[in-house]
Amino acid sequence: MRVLIWHVHGGYTDAFVRGDHEYLVPVNDARDAWGLGLAGRSWPQATEVTHDALRETDVDVVVLQRPEELELAEQLTGRRPGYDLPAVYLEHNAPRPEVVTSRHPLADQRRIPIVHVTHFNELYWDNGEARTIVIEHGLPDPGETYTGDLPALGVVINEPVRRWRIAGTDLLPAFGRLAPVDVFGMGGELLSDRLPHGSGVAWAGNHSPEGLRRELGRRRLYLHPYRWTSLGLSLIEAMLMGMPVVALAATEVLRAVPPGVGVVATDLDTLRHAAIAYLVDEEHAREAGHRARLHALRRFSHPTFLARWDAVLGEAASALPRARAGLAERSLR
Repeated sequence: MRVLIWHVHGGYTDAFVRGDHEYLVPVNDARDAWGLGLAGRSWPQATEVTHDALRETDVDVVVLQRPEELELAEQLTGRRPGYDLPAVYLEHNAPRPEVVTSRHPLADQRRIPIVHVTHFNELYWDNGEARTIVIEHGLPDPGETYTGDLPALGVVINEPVRRWRIAGTDLLPAFGRLAPVDVFGMGGELLSDRLPHGSGVAWAGNHSPEGLRRELGRRRLYLHPYRWTSLGLSLIEAMLMGMPVVALAATEVLRAVPPGVGVVATDLDTLRHAAIAYLVDEEHAREAGHRARLHALRRFSHPTFLARWDAVLGEAASALPRARAGLAERSLR
């Protein structure tokens, strides 16, 4: 199939476009949020397509990820998602702004299914009449690259200052009093202006995916302090790399990190004691990390992830009569 998808979340897109389809990624002159294109990524199955070319490009199904893409897809392709353009809506986020009363933007329709990335999200969003499907994350295996030679905690947070309490950035100094906390990700250079001198928390840079895996894997353990996120891909990748995990018990983390592969709690003292245990005992950390890797390979299998998406995309594409590019007659029902 020819699958149209905007480059919104690099890590998720990287896993998604490794299937057996042809993936069309919109690009515009500005290479902004609405036309980022491949952005230098090596995705052999993906092809950039300009906004101007989309109207004459055959598309079998579109994967929408933002409410604005409903109108944008229709404008660019000349076909209306859910009517004469098969579509699914991929929801990456936990509900916002309210935890249990936020109504999903596609709740008031039944033509486009909503694909949630966690069972928590499906349960907590008000999905209304929309059909919902859960496809849990799956990532390519990066290999057991963990070394843990640095007695430090590794954290991955993009924009840790802007996302302060949401990402749990405010909790990091409590761990920085135990050992260095190295924060990876975009915008981390602003931390020095927000945290007091001597907090033990420092920005470790914004690396390429390969560089991040290499540097993160040198830290003794992975810290996941997020209060509100679907389920960070960095948490899954850390487990796949063989890292032990200390994580805040929020959203989907309790299901993602079972006992034995890490420690999950809402009590900071429990998490701090777990971090100390890994910091002082390399063998203990390595054993927990190895169990984390075996668990992640089973639970977040990339082939299973792609197979589930194949089923959803195939069903969506077969549910509507095929309308070729430039020949669609929109139904206004």
